[in-house]
Amino acid sequence: MSGNAGDLFALLIGIDCYLPNRLPGGYCYPDLGGCVRDVDNVHRELLQRRLNIAGDNVIKLTSTASVRGQPLEPEDQWPTYENMVAAFKRIADMAGPGDQVYIHYAGHGGRTNTIDRLHKGEHGIDEALVPMNIGNSKARYLRDIELAGLLNDMVKKGLIVTAVLDSCHSGGMVRGGSAAAGDVAVRGLGIVDTTPRPAESLVAPIAELIGNWDDMTQRSGTTRDLKAGSGWLPAPSGFVLLAACRPSESALEYAFEGRERNGVLTYNLLRSLDDLGPGLSYKTLHDRIVSRVHSRFREQTPMMEGDGARDVFGSERAAPYYAANVMSYDAAGNRVQLGAGQAHGLRRGARFRIYPSGTIDLLDTGKAIALAEISILEAADSWADIIERFSGSMIEQGAQAVLLEPNSIDLVSRVYLHHRSDLGAGVEQGSALKAVEEAVKENRWLKLASTSMLASEDGKLDFQVAVNENGGYEIWDPSGRKIKNLRPELRAGEAGSAAGVVRRLEHLTKFNAAKDLRNHDPTSPLARRLIIELVGKEDSDYDPANEPHPKAFDNPMLPEVNNGEWAFLRIKNGFSEHQPDNVLNITVLDLQPDWGITQIYPSGAAEWFVPLDPGMEVLLPLSASLPEDYTEGTDTIKVFATLGGSTTSFQWLQLPPLDQPPRRATTRGQKPKDPLEAMMGAITSEQPSMRNLEPGRYPSKVWTTAEIELRTKRA
Repeated sequence: MSGNAGDLFALLIGIDCYLPNRLPGGYCYPDLGGCVRDVDNVHRELLQRRLNIAGDNVIKLTSTASVRGQPLEPEDQWPTYENMVAAFKRIADMAGPGDQVYIHYAGHGGRTNTIDRLHKGEHGIDEALVPMNIGNSKARYLRDIELAGLLNDMVKKGLIVTAVLDSCHSGGMVRGGSAAAGDVAVRGLGIVDTTPRPAESLVAPIAELIGNWDDMTQRSGTTRDLKAGSGWLPAPSGFVLLAACRPSESALEYAFEGRERNGVLTYNLLRSLDDLGPGLSYKTLHDRIVSRVHSRFREQTPMMEGDGARDVFGSERAAPYYAANVMSYDAAGNRVQLGAGQAHGLRRGARFRIYPSGTIDLLDTGKAIALAEISILEAADSWADIIERFSGSMIEQGAQAVLLEPNSIDLVSRVYLHHRSDLGAGVEQGSALKAVEEAVKENRWLKLASTSMLASEDGKLDFQVAVNENGGYEIWDPSGRKIKNLRPELRAGEAGSAAGVVRRLEHLTKFNAAKDLRNHDPTSPLARRLIIELVGKEDSDYDPANEPHPKAFDNPMLPEVNNGEWAFLRIKNGFSEHQPDNVLNITVLDLQPDWGITQIYPSGAAEWFVPLDPGMEVLLPLSASLPEDYTEGTDTIKVFATLGGSTTSFQWLQLPPLDQPPRRATTRGQKPKDPLEAMMGAITSEQPSMRNLEPGRYPSKVWTTAEIELRTKRA
């Protein structure tokens, strides 16, 4: 879907500071640590840097925590119920038909007694956004029925609306090192607030809100009390909604890059927009976000509802790259000063391709003269070291520096050994964890994380190890949730168990590195040229020799099949010009729920890829099969493509299932024949050859990848 994108307007709401509050049962909404940062990053990195939004077109309500317990902002900018409703109405008034409106909420989600007893019953509940002053019994939640009315009014006016809700209403618990260090938190509570509150709405009369809810459910074909997959609203009609998780899951915020927390949805949304531009649909964006989130937090599944085929922010608005001016060149230090810094959303280690002053086509990588990496980051400018020269041309003031989205993959996982305080004295944790500690020290893929390290500026965490009440080892994600499908259980104290835990950690490190492998160069000619989609399913009696007639998935945004059924993957070469160099060489890998990685297309070990001509597509039948004792599992289908002249093998990335003995690699004894194979070999080698793998160092213009998840369950 394309066309004139119109003007862009944005409403940003971030709540870290919640005024003192006490709910029935002694619960309260605690302060958060990443919500204001989330909306600030969205403002800088997306709206200003990528979309060039006018400053007057942004309304921002924030509540920043301070030592005095009051927000730092003036009261007219606080995200109270009254200010939030007024801001929604004001942004709708500012925009005109055909304009884009982007709404981003980061804060707590809550549940409260419904004001719509007609449809939800006497004891029904409303899902809600939680204003910062909810501790006042006279304060009101911004309820789902009100949010639906506000968004529907925008749609009726002809506005093109995108809403992002980085919050949840299920609550949950985090545990372990990240929780102790304050690096992870949940944006919601698992209770219903029964506090008597004003029933009147500032959005519209209750009868009008109920009528609007009826209209939305009738258009979406749902029942009056049935909401879409996120649990927030009836299936959207006319707008796109991105929600942080399923109704039963928790929306986390986590310190991805040190001590500063970000919402898991917001952080991965911004990282997934690296090649924002024509042809990037919300469905593709959602697939990327889910895959990224599941790399670290498999129990949080972002949801997308609405028109998934719609281009993100329209077709023409997004710049295909971000360019900064070279302010000066320091020949002695072999570095350049760039007219962009932290205020522009940049980070230390970000890389730029340098072009001569006056270059018109900044997508032509052949005209680049150098590669630079930021080493000193200031608020408004930065210094970048020249790390590679492409030509002998001089770097002069006024040269252009095009950002290559940073995509460093950490090949060394940080592991925290968590001594639990909730186990009885009969469970011997000390010696069990000590045995793992000694085994980790001998493994170059892993690094022990201490409590003091987690409290440092670079306190990133990948895995935790703990002992359960039965004396068995468990491996947790950073939030303290047990990682599934690690079998059989390894018992503390048994011979080889500690070494087995370390082997699993190494395997998970390699698996996640392969999953994270992406080409983030927005100037690559392959950007958005590889198109993949799960189009439907067939029953278990389908014969691949017959022509398929796929039936639609129940939820196309999160495809799911029963064990034994068939799913169909469409792969298309998005090039339209019929030129030999635009043939894509296609390879498909399956990242399996048993933690194995297998090449499934082409299926023969002797075949590395299948060529796909420009404009052509192929429909692959995939048989959904769970291991014998699994009740459910998620496969990540990862499709690689190289341009016609490249003959790269992606079998370097294959791994055996975790519960099977290591198999002989098909690449054993071979040497990588090109830089791309060398990069993949670094991921699955016996010893890591480097700490950080940076795909930007490799030939980004000849390869790309796309991925999508398929969930399988036993009927």
